[in-house]
Amino acid sequence: MAKTTFEEISAADFFYRNRDLAGFTNPSRAIFAAVRELVENSLDAAESLKIPPDVYVRLSYADDAGEERNVYRLRVEDNGIGVPPRHIPSAFGQVLYGSKYNPKQQRGTFGLGGKMAILYGQITTHQPARVISSTGKSKIYMYKLMIDIQRNRPLILDRRVLINKEQWRGTIVEFSLEGDYFRAMPKILEYFKQTAMVNPYANLTFVDPKGRLYKFTRITEKMPDAPKETLPHPYGVDVELLQRLIHVTSYRSMLEFLQKHFHRIGEITAKKFLEFSIISPSKNPKKLSHREVVRLMRMMKKFKGFLPPNASCLSPLGEELLKAGVLKELQPEFVAVHQRKPSAYAGHPFIVEVAIAYGGEIPKKGSFLIHRFANRIPLLYDEASDVSTIVINSMNWRRYKVTPDMPIAIAVHICSTKIPYKTVGKEFIADRPEIRREIANALRGVARRLQRFLTRREHASRELKRLDIFSQYLPKIAKFSTQLAGKEKNPDIEKLLRSVKRFGT
Repeated sequence: MAKTTFEEISAADFFYRNRDLAGFTNPSRAIFAAVRELVENSLDAAESLKIPPDVYVRLSYADDAGEERNVYRLRVEDNGIGVPPRHIPSAFGQVLYGSKYNPKQQRGTFGLGGKMAILYGQITTHQPARVISSTGKSKIYMYKLMIDIQRNRPLILDRRVLINKEQWRGTIVEFSLEGDYFRAMPKILEYFKQTAMVNPYANLTFVDPKGRLYKFTRITEKMPDAPKETLPHPYGVDVELLQRLIHVTSYRSMLEFLQKHFHRIGEITAKKFLEFSIISPSKNPKKLSHREVVRLMRMMKKFKGFLPPNASCLSPLGEELLKAGVLKELQPEFVAVHQRKPSAYAGHPFIVEVAIAYGGEIPKKGSFLIHRFANRIPLLYDEASDVSTIVINSMNWRRYKVTPDMPIAIAVHICSTKIPYKTVGKEFIADRPEIRREIANALRGVARRLQRFLTRREHASRELKRLDIFSQYLPKIAKFSTQLAGKEKNPDIEKLLRSVKRFGT
């Protein structure tokens, strides 16, 4: 009989063995994912201070490798908040360690992306990463580190402290990785273009291995309001979360426990819920049995009196900024933007923003040009599986005088405290009925405005043709009429043409 061996592996070891889950499936996808993850960290770091981000990305051939080996050196610099020195080793050398587990809107979700990029670089080149950071104070901290994959701990190879004479603030991350840039190039350039579209207040600079410079300049310094941290909503809790809250609470009554640990539960709502659940308001939450905790969770799902979550924990782009970004990057003839009111799924608040653009520099490709965004992250892979694509393809566009062969681009932005990604790689969003409904309603709103524009345009085109016909034949009619009447001077037809033109408009 075969002997079964049991063992425990670390989080770093798990993702080392299953890097495909995080989007590092092949050399071209991996180099794209590395750029994306580090750029998003940089944008978050600057936005946390509410300063317009300046992000510099350089991808060059590694010094000790020729082009044929496909080994690159990636460097990403930002002007963000910086990382406190005691957190630098773990923030870049420990998988699932980070600052993005609080319930508020942010680009990162799993505390994985930046570390996964460094881990991928380490397992393909066995070279350490270099991290330089400062919070703007008197010192700059420089670390050279690797990840101990078996223990999921940072290995610090070198540490230096420099005097920060210029009061520089930000973070620089540099490491080597194996990749295929020239296959990934279209996606990487498209990523920067779409990031500039949905972050019009950011300066993005990219230098590729051939030394080509791509610069996406901000067109505004106006930024969305920063999201606020929030409490869990009762519709989104489970037994585990309830147990954790009960374990850490310092409140001795269920009335206080509900008000202080949950989103939008006031005293009146708490009393109504406790009456509905047949729980004494004065009962100590720490004395609830396991069965009572399970029942409490189920009653929270059934109670209809909780207020829906508000949007203070969200930071939508806003119609003005989204329109500015679309105009800047797509240069259309017409654009319509609509932001829906806050909604929620499973207790998680979300807002849908949609833009539709027509004509101008938008190419005709036989289908709509679809741009998908989640928390201001462009989603470039697995488009067909995304809820936005499903909704767009299911709409009756002919009702709005729109056909797929028209030069039309559609941008859908979803912001939420919890984006329902289908994979750890964050490439497409699940088909939740609440999200599907909001996207469909937003699309109908902008489609009606496009329909009005196309109707006016069609009317103006018809009138222009009508006026052209009048311009061609009226002089001849006037001439023949003059001859038939035995007159010498032709009548003035300009007044008639002007009146026809006025009537047409």
